[in-house]
Amino acid sequence: CSLCPPSDRMGLLEGFWHHEYWLPPGATWEDVKSICFPQPQDLLLCIPGALLLIAVRCIFERTVALPLGRRLGVSDKLRPKVQPSATLEEFYVLQGRTPKEAELISLAKRSDLPVRKVETWFRHRRAQDRPGLMKKFCEASWRFTFYLTSFFSGLALLYDKPWFWDHTVCWLRFPQQPLPPPLGWFYLLELSFYCSLVATLPFDVKRKDFKEQIIHHIATITLIFVSYCANLVRFGMIVMLVHDASDYILEVS
Repeated sequence: CSLCPPSDRMGLLEGFWHHEYWLPPGATWEDVKSICFPQPQDLLLCIPGALLLIAVRCIFERTVALPLGRRLGVSDKLRPKVQPSATLEEFYVLQGRTPKEAELISLAKRSDLPVRKVETWFRHRRAQDRPGLMKKFCEASWRFTFYLTSFFSGLALLYDKPWFWDHTVCWLRFPQQPLPPPLGWFYLLELSFYCSLVATLPFDVKRKDFKEQIIHHIATITLIFVSYCANLVRFGMIVMLVHDASDYILEVS
């Protein structure tokens, strides 16, 4: 087509992108330009958003959750301190927190201690690394505050929307549904929050469902991303609102 005159090439391009081939009947490209649709590249803002939420979380836990926990009488249990031992500490850090029987005998000989005392040392040393009650309280307080704020903010955004009360309206003119900026920012906030949870998982209290938490957060991020790109924002908002309605109650418990 490089041999065609410029006027012919322009005519071919205009014919290829004619609105009758790409848009519903009665719609033109000018109509599309005047409507704000979800743009996938907007979700890249979740990266600085997640970093900002992590910073806000650190400030919140130190200035709000920690003093509140002390006033409520939350305190960590007193745990016995281990006797300093370079040999045992080196094994604990480099090789494992639960030595086997043969390793206990070898460590007892190297540290000139009875095997029973070596076992006790490792048990107390593991107890020292367990997260305290105050750390759990601060983490739960942050998640409670976010979920509570998110729930009532989402409720305020959706209360006057007709598709919130009649879910069949969610499919009206789909996918040519404009995206109100407040709903776009709410989506971005939720995505940033779950990205921040993934980033802080290695540093948070590791519970028995640690692997399940990772799978849950990744699945949630994927659903938010895909629903935004597919312009399923209306359904996505309702789903997130339903989840936030129960999450803050769970964090209180």
